[in-house]
Amino acid sequence: MPEDALLERHAEALRLFGEYVRAVKDDQWDAPTPCAEWNVRDLVNHVTGEQLWIPPLVTDGRTVEEVGDALSGDVLGEDPVAAWDAAAAASHAAFAEHGALERTVRLSYGPALGRAYCSELAADCVVHAWDLARGIGADDRLPDGLVEFSIKEVMPYADSLAASGAYAEPLEVPAGADAQTRLLALLGRRG
Repeated sequence: MPEDALLERHAEALRLFGEYVRAVKDDQWDAPTPCAEWNVRDLVNHVTGEQLWIPPLVTDGRTVEEVGDALSGDVLGEDPVAAWDAAAAASHAAFAEHGALERTVRLSYGPALGRAYCSELAADCVVHAWDLARGIGADDRLPDGLVEFSIKEVMPYADSLAASGAYAEPLEVPAGADAQTRLLALLGRRG
């Protein structure tokens, strides 16, 4: 995928998640999500934290070990929407820097090109947008382009995600299922 198209998919995934973050009502932060261990606030904290990792890893070239636990715990503070907006803007700016997508990034599972890291996090953001929509009772229909992008990203390693403990086992996809149902099933979710 050309660099500008990948950056647009990443920006689109961030915008989608951000729309749901801004839709969370004050009494919904403790609501459950499809991620059994996370309520709405935990889920938003997780995805915001993922965005905060991008500048030190991509821009600064630091390792996971060098960052340590600096981004652990509550990264949302008193204003989760502002925290999300700042983290999303910083993460996209880091990936959009000249040459960032071709840099080697040292991740917890080993080295990867910035391009691969950007794709992975864009797809993760899309799936977690669905989780958040479900948690707050919003329309959970994902944009077709982001769904197709995420399927292509996740397909090669979907089976290994369950082994990591981060996702449930892939589900059987019903015959004639639409792309969103296929994506969710790859990640152990029923749409």
